[in-house]
Parts: sequence; C-alpha cells; structure tokens
Amino acid sequence: MFTKIIKRGHRKVGKSDGAGSDYGYASSSRSSGSASTTNIVVNHASRGDAPFNSAQHQLSSAVVTVPEAPVTLENLPMFRDLPISERQNLFLRKLNICCFQFDFSDTLKMVREKEIKRQTLMELVDFIESGSGKITETSQEELIRMISVNIFRCLPPASHENTGSENMELEEEEPYLESSWPHLQLVYELLLRYVVSSDTDTKIAKRYIDHFFVLKLLDLFDSEDPREREYLKTILHRIYGKFMVHRPFIRKAINNIFYRFIYETKRHSGIGELLEILGSIINGFALPMKEEHKLFLVRALIPLHKPKPIAMYHQQLSYCITQFVEKDYKLADTVIRGLLKYWPVTNCQKEVLFLGELEEVLEATQAAEFQRCMVPLFRQIARCLNSSHFQVAERALFLWRNEHVVSLIAQNRNIILPIIFEALEKNIKFHWNPAVHGLTVNVQKMFVEMEVELFEECQRQCAEREARAKGLEEQRELTWQRLTEAAAQGR
Repeated sequence: MFTKIIKRGHRKVGKSDGAGSDYGYASSSRSSGSASTTNIVVNHASRGDAPFNSAQHQLSSAVVTVPEAPVTLENLPMFRDLPISERQNLFLRKLNICCFQFDFSDTLKMVREKEIKRQTLMELVDFIESGSGKITETSQEELIRMISVNIFRCLPPASHENTGSENMELEEEEPYLESSWPHLQLVYELLLRYVVSSDTDTKIAKRYIDHFFVLKLLDLFDSEDPREREYLKTILHRIYGKFMVHRPFIRKAINNIFYRFIYETKRHSGIGELLEILGSIINGFALPMKEEHKLFLVRALIPLHKPKPIAMYHQQLSYCITQFVEKDYKLADTVIRGLLKYWPVTNCQKEVLFLGELEEVLEATQAAEFQRCMVPLFRQIARCLNSSHFQVAERALFLWRNEHVVSLIAQNRNIILPIIFEALEKNIKFHWNPAVHGLTVNVQKMFVEMEVELFEECQRQCAEREARAKGLEEQRELTWQRLTEAAAQGR
C-alpha cells in the first residue's frame, strides 16, 4: 500500500503553458493588504548535534518576518538562460518570491501574483529535480525557510467545531480541501524533491531539517485535507529513511501523538497515515526486537483499539499489529490478550473489525502461544457466536474456514469444544439468522469428524447441565408456589 505512495517521489510535476517564464520583484514600494505578513520561528540546528559556526546558525532562534507582497511583479530570467555561477543568486531571488503569502479565501484577489508564485514554485521544483546545479548551504537554509513559511501554519478549526456536530461519524464527514493547495502542493513537492535528491548531503541538511522541523511536520498530520496528509506521509517516511539520526526522535514523537489521541483528544485526522509509516518501519525492525519496540506495541498500538473512530484507521493498525507477531511469534499471546482487554461490548461494527484482526493474528500464531491464551479467547468467541447481530456471529464462525486456525483448534479440541459447545447448541436451536444456523451446523460437523467420542461427551454433559438447570427452575417455582399459598392462608 505504501509503495504506491513512495513512487510519487519519482513523478515529475507537469507544467502549464506559462511554466517557461520566471518572475521577481518590481521596484514598487507599495504594499498590498491582500497578502499576509507571517512571523514564524525557525530553528535550523539539530538538537544534540555538535555545534557549528554562528554564521550557519544565525537563524537558530530568530523570528523570520515575511514582507507583504508587492502589487506588481516582473519577469526574472530562467535558470538555463544564466551561467552556472549566477544561478545560486537567481535561486535565492525565486525563493524570496515564494515566501509571500496570499489570501485564498477570495479567488478574484491578486490572481496574477498568485499565478506568478505558482509558476516560480514549479521552476524551483524542476531545478531541484534536474540536479543541474548543486545548491549551496546558504541556499538550502533559505529553501527550508521558504518551505517553513508556507506550510507551517495554524490549521483551520475541524469541521465538527464549525458545525457543532460532535456526534457525526468521521467517515460521514465531507473531507476539507485547503484553498491554498495550488501553492501548498508545489511547496510539498519541492520539499520531497530536496529530501530524495542524491545531491542533498544529510550532514548539511540535518542542520535545517532538524527536530523542530520534524515536530512541525508531525503537527500538520492533523490537517483535514487528505491530499496534504498523503504528501506528509511520503515526506516523513523519506526523512526517516535518509536521516538516521532522527529515527528514534520520530518514533518517540509519533508515540506522543498516539498517547494524546487515545487519552485526551479522541480526534486526529492523520492516525491512519502515521500508522502506514509505522507499518513500513516495523517491517524493517531487526531481530531480536528491542525492548523499546515491544513497549511501543503494548503502550501505544494495542490501546489504539480503544477510541471510537477506530474504523478510520483499523486497516493500518491491524497491519502494524500483525507485523509485530510475524516478526516475533512470542508476542502473539500479548497481542491477543490486548485485543480481549479492549474488546467492544455494545459496538457490533467494532466487533466485526476485531474478529477480522484476530484471524490475521492467529494466522501468524504458533501452537505454544495459542495454548497460553486459548481459554479466555474462546470464551469471548463463544459470546460472539451467540450475538444477535448476525454479522458478528457470522464473522466468528468464519474462523473455522481458516486452515491454520482449524489446525490450532483441532490440536486443542479437548479444551476448546467444551467452552463453545453450548454456544453452538444455542445457535442451532434459537438463532434467527439462517446463514448463522447453517454455518453453526458445519462447525459442529467439523468437531464430529475431529473426534466423535469427545463430541458425544460434550453433548452428554450439556444435556446434564440442561437437566440440572430445569430441575432447579422447577424447584424454584415450587418454592414460590408454597410461599404464595402460605401467604394466602396467613391472611
């Protein structure tokens, strides 16, 4: 799933008819109220890294002020029209143009200037992608500054905050689309090209793509625009792959986002995308697995089954959980008991999701780990078999269609069949859904074929329990009858 997105790193940005021109400032000193003045703190030094000279560190904690956009802009030459020695200066002038912010709430305001910035961004993307000139360290610093000015912003209020529809299901909400996306997309594309470029030296780049920059990127994952989250997912994964020094920090920062989502906010737009990144990361974990990774599974991934909007990210979560079990089969017992801990009681849709994930985990579970958790597991499955919601009962019965699960059950039938036998009998006698009834009959036949003597013994024990229960009920009714008669005589 993630591979398709990564391939975007090799896609070229298309050009419109006017992509061949370049623009710069006019000499006009007038300012326009249509463009905003932005203040942003940009920290260009990786925390914990060795110090570097003050000239390189001059923007460590400075406030970068973006000037207002001029009313008129003029053409600048294209990169190919200048000698290589002058291209770095032209590159910086183009970056300055792209620092200007525009008001996209009014589509008719400063249309020409917006188009000029868009075309300039496309020129910069092509320049970085072509590798026609290796950009200097100063240019890289200004590049990250320009990118920061454009993408690091206050996200608009969530749609439920605007409408007050707190109870609306997330999957039913219309996705929010960022009005400034024609510029934002190109800025993200530029950042992606810079990160994946073979000309980008990580020793230099990590001074600007530092912990502060990574944290601000992670904040943007809460954007409601799915297009922005897709770019962020690809870029963050590339940063994780290229900047090894940032890997522990990125994992810890994602951890903290999950904790805040689980225990505080209960709402976050980018949990699915973050889990997709983690799925790829988990796939690359070396064995034996570090204790840090196992704690992440127990403290963050398994509790992600608790929040109500799990349907929005369950597919990615299930993939991550299964990856852990496939990497280290001894974690199967931990995962299954974790699922049982957060098993939904009244939400049938979540139960169906849990049963599907349970089957994937059991697929990677070996006999020894299965035996450790099979008693509480099949007590829960027995409850699912008798669910009045036919999809839950049907999904539980589908476990017997999985050959590996059936083999695990067959090896431990002496313990499992007595746990679920009564649930199977109730389904055959009382369940309203014919499909559930038919599947239950098939499961009973499988147990008969495994060991007919065991099945008959369970049948006998079940009949004895029913007879005892019936006797107790009759005795209770007789006692109440005697009490009623005694009360009547006492009057």
